[in-house]
Amino acid sequence: MSESIHFSTKLIKETVAVDPQTGAANVPVYLSSTFHQKDFDHYGKYDYTRSGNPTREALEDAIAALEGGVRGFAFASGMAAISTAFLLLSAGDHAIVPKNVYGGTFRILTQVLGRFGIDHTFVDTTNLDEVEQAIRPNTKVIYVETPSNPTLAVTDIRAVVKLAKAHRCLTFVDNTFMTPVFQRPLELGADLVLHSATKFISGHSDVVAGLAVARTEELADKVYFLQNALGAVLGVQDSWLLLRGLKTLDVRIRKSADSAQRVAEFFTTQSEVRNVFYPGLSDHPGSKLHAEQAASGGAVLSFELEDEAAARTFVNHVQLPVFAVSLGAVESILSYPPKMSHAELNEEEREKAGIGSGLLRLSVGLEDAEDLIRDFSNALDFVRNHEKVTVRSVD
Repeated sequence: MSESIHFSTKLIKETVAVDPQTGAANVPVYLSSTFHQKDFDHYGKYDYTRSGNPTREALEDAIAALEGGVRGFAFASGMAAISTAFLLLSAGDHAIVPKNVYGGTFRILTQVLGRFGIDHTFVDTTNLDEVEQAIRPNTKVIYVETPSNPTLAVTDIRAVVKLAKAHRCLTFVDNTFMTPVFQRPLELGADLVLHSATKFISGHSDVVAGLAVARTEELADKVYFLQNALGAVLGVQDSWLLLRGLKTLDVRIRKSADSAQRVAEFFTTQSEVRNVFYPGLSDHPGSKLHAEQAASGGAVLSFELEDEAAARTFVNHVQLPVFAVSLGAVESILSYPPKMSHAELNEEEREKAGIGSGLLRLSVGLEDAEDLIRDFSNALDFVRNHEKVTVRSVD
């Protein structure tokens, strides 16, 4: 097929591989830890599943093609992928990281990598001057989350890449929130793209996985060496499940994103909601930039109520979302970042990252948007009534 095809067609084309021997329309699950070698001196492509497995390879090839990279890698978790990426650095190296980075990434930087002499600086990556001022002679990586978790701040990928190249740094981009359906950082010049594939790519809250895609063969070789050496590879059965989830990614995330836009617009009209963080809203400070590098506001938004008490009341009275960690599933998931995804940060660090005590993050699933809005409206009624009772008791 020489002519260009739409992404939804490419996604199916890359994830459906007919088995040449049997004609099976699905990739076989190769549940084997080892592989017979027919020749004493010349080994076949596969020898041990930690080093390579046909089922995992089908998934890795698919994500590489969808992100526009040369090679993909499947890990046992998103943090396994992120940790492996940072282990490309050596003692004495320095990384620049968003100040509102995901709590797991914050933990590996502050509590693990420092013990091996790998330093970091937290900055507001939406402020290019601040990023540039943080660059040192030993800076090797600028790490980006865009939109960020959980405040949906938008970083200019192209501009960061330009800055990184000028200082001979690599650019790593966590693309979990957007997926290759809506944003492809490698096409914008990034060197490595990362996913917590547990989220949208899996889409069913039944797999824990991470993915990475490298832009160049040189970087891919380095990532593969670490993947094989550390051994944090994705299991074969989970690789198959993730490949299955990937097939429906396009239709799932587009439906969820459409609903998220409507939900975000609803929250902006509610007096109990102090702030709504969603790049699909025209008044979001990064909306114009986001539209230039991504095709949608995505399926995740955050909104801020008055305080923790209001957030508790809201959570206790919604009926449809699951209240849980994680995101990106067919079911809507409501979470409380101060005690969930960003619990690793202390109160001062959370405040600097813009994570207030009344902040809730919502990953919109496949429920009907009208039903979700009705549910949220009912919960806000309880918040409103609770506030009235509180004021009355103070009086």
